[in-house]
Amino acid sequence: MNKAFAILICLCSFFLSSCDSSKSKDLFNGFANKYWDTSGNVTMKDSIFSLKGEQSYAVLKNAEYQDFDLCMDLRTTTGGKGYIAFHTDSEGKGHRVAINNDRLDPVWWRMTGSLMSVRNLTKSFVKENEWFKMNIRVEGQSVTVRINDEPVVEYIEPSRPFRTEKNIRSILSQGTFSLVSTGLGAIQFKNIHVEALDRKIINIPAQLEVAKDEQSDDIIRLHQEDFPVLDYHVHLKGGLTKENAAKQSRKLGINYAIAPNCGIGFPITDDKGIYDFLKTMRTEPFILAMQAEGREWLTTFSQEARDEFDFVFTDALTFTDKKGRRTRLWIKEETWIENEQEYMDMIVDKICDVLQEPVDIYVNPCFLPEPMDQRYDEFWTEARMDKFVDALAKSGKALEINELYQIPNKAIIMKAKAAGVKFTFGSNNVTPEVSKLEYSIYMKNECGLTASDMYKPKIKI
Repeated sequence: MNKAFAILICLCSFFLSSCDSSKSKDLFNGFANKYWDTSGNVTMKDSIFSLKGEQSYAVLKNAEYQDFDLCMDLRTTTGGKGYIAFHTDSEGKGHRVAINNDRLDPVWWRMTGSLMSVRNLTKSFVKENEWFKMNIRVEGQSVTVRINDEPVVEYIEPSRPFRTEKNIRSILSQGTFSLVSTGLGAIQFKNIHVEALDRKIINIPAQLEVAKDEQSDDIIRLHQEDFPVLDYHVHLKGGLTKENAAKQSRKLGINYAIAPNCGIGFPITDDKGIYDFLKTMRTEPFILAMQAEGREWLTTFSQEARDEFDFVFTDALTFTDKKGRRTRLWIKEETWIENEQEYMDMIVDKICDVLQEPVDIYVNPCFLPEPMDQRYDEFWTEARMDKFVDALAKSGKALEINELYQIPNKAIIMKAKAAGVKFTFGSNNVTPEVSKLEYSIYMKNECGLTASDMYKPKIKI
């Protein structure tokens, strides 16, 4: 926190004892900013409260709120970003809700609505230069953030939240509000209103009973580390609906990329199917990916339709063998293994061929059929790993760490990391219960992967 900002909040804290925090009121209605202490490039014009530049902020004075519903209309101009802090004070305590609609931001996993370092969001619902509504509701241990009336964060803070030293003061308590600009553009506000809530009617014990045990939760550790928390490979199958997927995503704190299977004999078989899918999903809280199936997908779908997805991925599990037989490696009856070593060399060759296809991510990597999969390290020799990783690095594709099959192994991941390959985490779920990314996180820690090692989607809305 810079010195000027700390002084402003200290002045606000001096008056806290005279504050009536039980009142609900308009904090800015377009006519005056008398409730705010401001610094930097802060203006009021045409009923818009605007903060522009990296050193601009506004602090609500003479105020202390614990349970509340804060709502406002806002927009960001090009390059505008920042956050709204609540339960804050002169020491910078409390939580922050991100304001960032810049899809070119290198920190692409902390977009508008993120409860920063607790529930970071990889998708922004809105564009720059577009007005939208935000609600932040704190009710006991519950924090809910809504964008245009849709929930994007639903977090219950446990009695023992996990926090790193950097975020040790990011906990619920009580305090004032601040609006902070951290970008070169502007953040603009209208119709800022707060409603104080009656704490006496909030069942806090019931909230704590369903709160996650963060002391044993790997996901909160990723958020605290400021690591992208995204499952790049989720399917709406096995009974998983988009509504349930959204709820599950918010509950676990894992962002989802939803991917339909696209190819001959799969749910989506032509361009119309792609456009129909995207029409129903583009406003949902998911990144949208295409799983390209089989080897015919390049002629089945136009490039224009494929480019509508945020990214495209494929695997080498389906191909034609040397005798012209269609092979699907996960189906035992379609694998004709006469000589295991020759069959393994064929698999590696097929993988290298598939890596020439125009996709962003290679998934289900280094998969082996039964019964070879029980001797994974035996078949993935040093020479075969080098051949695969060399082809992968030259292709420029990211490599998936796959939850369903728990592949690839550490040796392949380490070689890929050394070659500069980017990575993704993928459940590839076949049931409604999407994974908690246990294998991916284990390998992330084993191999020392950082945020800069992760693939950045080309996110659209």
